[in-house]
Amino acid sequence: MRLVALALACATLVSASVTDAQSFLGQASGGTRKAPQKKSTRAAKKAPEPALSRIVADVKCSSELGIGVTTSRRFCDVLTGSDPKEGVLVDIPPHRGPVTISFQLHNRHTYSAELVKLKQAYRKYTATVGVLTMDNTLVDRAVVQSEFRTEKDLFDRIGGGAGPGGVKAIAPSGDELITIELPADVQEQVSILGEKLSVMRNDGVVDNFSSAGRPIASISNVMLEYRPGPPPKKAPAKKP
Repeated sequence: MRLVALALACATLVSASVTDAQSFLGQASGGTRKAPQKKSTRAAKKAPEPALSRIVADVKCSSELGIGVTTSRRFCDVLTGSDPKEGVLVDIPPHRGPVTISFQLHNRHTYSAELVKLKQAYRKYTATVGVLTMDNTLVDRAVVQSEFRTEKDLFDRIGGGAGPGGVKAIAPSGDELITIELPADVQEQVSILGEKLSVMRNDGVVDNFSSAGRPIASISNVMLEYRPGPPPKKAPAKKP
């Protein structure tokens, strides 16, 4: 029994020594170590992008065709040329990212009821225009092709003329929806400028036109779709 009691006493002393040693080491190292905190895995929320805006574009026509009798649209003639300032100018508002421009492209036809009666009014038009930045960089081209035989082939008639019903002889013919994405760095304005026109007559003869200043097509319903951006920074005022 004495041996058992002695063994138990020794075991108790050894356990106490170990505990004291651990306690001493913990105090020497600055106290009990805390479990490392887990880093948050939640990503920071990004600010929501502005909603897309779709607006009627502010358009400056160098050559107005007029207002449509049926559609009440404003029609602008597109002139041929090499200087973007001579085209149809479309204002681009402050934006983020690319801007989408869309418009209806029409051919121009000089209507003659007499030629229709004589069955000599047939014309096939193919007009090509370009959308350019103001530094004369071509963004994209657009083409409209249409055929005319009778008045039913006209897209609309234009008011303010001396013809029957007070309409003009020149009328939009054909209707092509054009949609072009403008690069994000396009600022302030773009130009829609004519390149060339091909006209096939009823006798099969084809006439081509590309001389500067000639109206070769018309546009209407110019729209812009974009994400609004901050207005451009103004230059600091000069000190007197």
